[in-house]
Amino acid sequence: MSGRDEAPAKGIINAFGLVFGDIGTSPIYTLSVIFLVLPPERTNVIGVLSCIIWTLILLVTVEYSWLAMSLGRRGEGGTIVLQETLLPLLSSGRQAAFVTILTYLGISLLAGDGVITPAISILSAVEGILLIPGCERTPNWILVGTAIIIAALLFAWQKKGTDRVAGFFGPLMVVWFVVLSISGLAALWTFPSVLAAFSPLYAINFLGHHGVAGFFLLSEVTLCATGGEALYADMGHLGRSPIRRAWALVMPALILCYLGQGAFIILHPENRNILFAMLRDQAPLLYVPFLLLSLIATIIASQAMISGMFSIVYQGIMARILPLLKVDFTSKEVRSQIYIDAVNWLLFAAVVIVMLSFGESSRLAAAYGLAVTGTMTLTGIMMTWIFSLRKQHGKACLALLVTLVDMVYLGANTLKIPHGGYWSLLVAAIPLGCILLYTRGQKRLYKTMAFMDLEPFLKEYHSHYRKKNRIQGSALYFTRDIRRVPPFMVQTMLINHILYDDNIVVSITRLDEPYGAAGSFRECYDNGLRLFEIRLGYMQVADIPAILKKAGIHARTIFYGVEEIITTNPLWRLFAALKRLTPTYVQFYNLPADRLHGVMTRVRM
Repeated sequence: MSGRDEAPAKGIINAFGLVFGDIGTSPIYTLSVIFLVLPPERTNVIGVLSCIIWTLILLVTVEYSWLAMSLGRRGEGGTIVLQETLLPLLSSGRQAAFVTILTYLGISLLAGDGVITPAISILSAVEGILLIPGCERTPNWILVGTAIIIAALLFAWQKKGTDRVAGFFGPLMVVWFVVLSISGLAALWTFPSVLAAFSPLYAINFLGHHGVAGFFLLSEVTLCATGGEALYADMGHLGRSPIRRAWALVMPALILCYLGQGAFIILHPENRNILFAMLRDQAPLLYVPFLLLSLIATIIASQAMISGMFSIVYQGIMARILPLLKVDFTSKEVRSQIYIDAVNWLLFAAVVIVMLSFGESSRLAAAYGLAVTGTMTLTGIMMTWIFSLRKQHGKACLALLVTLVDMVYLGANTLKIPHGGYWSLLVAAIPLGCILLYTRGQKRLYKTMAFMDLEPFLKEYHSHYRKKNRIQGSALYFTRDIRRVPPFMVQTMLINHILYDDNIVVSITRLDEPYGAAGSFRECYDNGLRLFEIRLGYMQVADIPAILKKAGIHARTIFYGVEEIITTNPLWRLFAALKRLTPTYVQFYNLPADRLHGVMTRVRM
């Protein structure tokens, strides 16, 4: 059963765990980081709180909850969905190329978040140990080591799947937000003057008074909105309504917590780790349980990001912009729950490197925000473009306003680049480089390969099928487009004279719809030569052997092409190495290994 079919209350609770883990743990470190560099005076505190409140309103509520979620396509959201929505509206190839580049950048920047979110979330929660009596002098290496052990356990668990524990995520995050609300409300009661922060004038005055320093501080204010993009990206899992309703509850909880922390820091300016100090001051006996709850919340936030990365990479594979990687299914009931081993351990290695390099969550915050604001800006640009082309002028103007705000935040975060922000760019450069290398390499490869047009192929096939001896049974040939017959089919049938009684060409077509899987025979080209087309949604995790079996296809042999790339060009050598390290087309779809027969084609690039 999908999230869209669930009862409203259950859908909302699931949204707490699946969508709001990242943004829900931002109160652990946001104000603590800001007031490490800013004196916690009353005017500064209210000014910062005003910036945070209006950031949540503009960048999360308006941009994602209102505008982006109205652009869902058959209930799905995300950067690739925006691209699919925008491309048919464009009139030129240059515009389409520009949108494609924006999509590549959006996917790559999300990978930067995928590394930094687990690192900063887990590390900031572990640092709460310093406020336990007797643990104040805990060495930093122990804190970092503990965080790495927790991350190792989290990443090691991925292969087992999250379906067994996913049911606990929502209720635990509900408890987390309730605790944040109660604690924030109790602190707010002691200094209610911070409620003035709801006026945007305090944010404007704060930024005007601090000038360049205030502009730089916007890069730290961004931390309160990290994870906001999940409202749109995860829309397909739960549906629009549960996420919007859950945000209507999450946002007040977050604002109450931030207001409470602001009131607390004004009265207790000596504290550095504000949220943990506030909870310890309010309920000393409950501090350790709260610390454990915060660790669980950060693990949930990290889990959501890791699962999201698996989905993003799988979408990239299906869109043919990323190389094929081995995909495992972690649930027999829910085919959308997947695990990609290479992605999992590359992410873990990057998280460990980041933790060791920065050592403290406050320093790690310098690397955080650039990828988030970059993603928000790209989303804003594409939304504005879509609304303009659809003549929805009201939404277009609002989207343009939000995009300009995104650009201001992105500009502020560029000041972080020399202080650690380069990590986001380095991490994002890896998937971006893979995308560009793979897409350019595939285009060059297909231009170089000697494809045969269908009409002359059918003439020769007809002659060979009548005159040559045939093998009993069926053979499958996987190809992208039968109108251009690939070299391995020509070599097998026409040169090596390997012909079966029943030769079935299998073509996999991706649909505009996100989900759905169906297969059927489309055309019979000649005696013993048929086309079987499998139609899949662009996010569908498909069981190809099951589809073939359902259609009554029992192949004795499955032929597929393997390209041996000969080149002296360093770029194409790298592309050839990438092709060798990744599974073939038929291996990716888990076709029976005992029936596979690869046909080598030597290609000079």
